[in-house]
Amino acid sequence: MSRESTRSGILVVDKGRGATSFDVVAITRRRLGVRRIGHAGTLDPDATGVLPILVGEATKITAYLVDQDKEYLATVRFGVTTDTHDVSGRILSETPVDDLSPSRLEEACRAFVGLIKQVPPMYSAVHHQGRRLYELARAGIEVERTPREVVVRSIVIEKFDGPRANLRVVCGKGTYVRVLASDLGAALGYGGAVESLVRCRVGPFDLRDAVSWGELTGGRSDAPEGRSDAIGVGRELWSKVRPVEAALVGWPVVRLDGPGATTFAHGQAADVIPAAAATEGFVRVHDIDGPMIGVGELTAGGSKVKPVRILHADRSRTRSLPA
Repeated sequence: MSRESTRSGILVVDKGRGATSFDVVAITRRRLGVRRIGHAGTLDPDATGVLPILVGEATKITAYLVDQDKEYLATVRFGVTTDTHDVSGRILSETPVDDLSPSRLEEACRAFVGLIKQVPPMYSAVHHQGRRLYELARAGIEVERTPREVVVRSIVIEKFDGPRANLRVVCGKGTYVRVLASDLGAALGYGGAVESLVRCRVGPFDLRDAVSWGELTGGRSDAPEGRSDAIGVGRELWSKVRPVEAALVGWPVVRLDGPGATTFAHGQAADVIPAAAATEGFVRVHDIDGPMIGVGELTAGGSKVKPVRILHADRSRTRSLPA
C-alpha cells in the first residue's frame, strides 16, 4: 500500500471570497502534499463558506456527500436584475421597491419551497456540448437550457431591510441560490440578485468547524512547496483532516470480522453476522477494529453486504504525516 493511500480524509474549508473552488483544491493539494484531491460542491468565486475537500481515498465517496442537503445564508437585493443573478454582474434592469413587506416576501417564498424547477444560469459550471456554460457566457453566447428539478427544504427570512433581505435556505443538490433569488424577485415583480452568499453547511459539515481561509493559506497562498512555513501549515492542516466516515454520519454501520473484511475488500459480497437491523439500502462498512473500509449495499434481507465503493486507506495503521 502506498504512503499516499494511507493519507486520506476530509478537510472542511471556509472558502475565501474571490477564490474559485479549483483554487482551494490547488492550495490544499500543495499544503497537504497529496495528489488525489477533489471538492464536494462548487462554490461561486464571490461566495464564501463551507467547501469540503476530499483527500485521497475520500474522493471515492464524493457523490454521497454532494447528494446531501446544503444550507446557505443569502443577502438578496430586490429591484435589480443582472446577467449573473448576483450584483457583480451586468445590470439588466432596475425597479423601485416601494411596497415590499416581510409578510409579502414570506408568502412569495412559500411558492419556492418543495420540488421546484430551475433553469441553470449561463454563468455556471454546467456542461453544454463539451464546454462550461460560463465559458460560452463570457464569449457572449447564450444557449437554451433545460429546466431541472431541485428540492428546496426551507426558506427563512432572518432579516428584512427595505429592498434587502437575509434568507436562510436549506436545499438539495444542484440548487442555484442565485437563480432562486432571481426567480423570487421576478415573482414579486421587482427582480432580484444575490448581494452576498455564505454556505453554512454541507451535510454534516458546519461552518463553525471549518478551517479558516487564513489557516489554509498560512497567510500566503504562494508559499513555495518545501519551505519550512509551508510544511508547518501542512502538518497543522493534517491534524484537522477528518476521517472518511465523518461525511456519512447517520448511515447504518456494518462491521465485518477479518475474513469478511477481506472478502469485501476483494469485491465480493460478505456475510453480515449477525444480520443487519436494516434489510436493504446503503451502509458504511467497517472492519472489526473500527476503520471504514467502504460503502456497501445490504442484500439477502440484511445478511449480506456487497461492495459499492471500497476504501483502502487507514487500514489498521496510523496516518502518515508529511515529514
